[in-house]
Amino acid sequence: MKITLNGVLRDLPGPTVSDVLAQIGLAEARVATALNGGFLPAPARAATTLKDGDALEVVAPMQGG
Repeated sequence: MKITLNGVLRDLPGPTVSDVLAQIGLAEARVATALNGGFLPAPARAATTLKDGDALEVVAPMQGG
């Protein structure tokens, strides 16, 4: 399926947000996710199925001072 991941059109098999995170190497990472502009909590990722045209944003927290 074709989705926009962090602003870049990608062809990923999915089908869930958790699957996509695993496919891009972030299965165990502590990240925030947004789907089509709305925050997607971590517990909902495994049950959230993506479809063609969806926009997924994945953001890692930054530390610093």
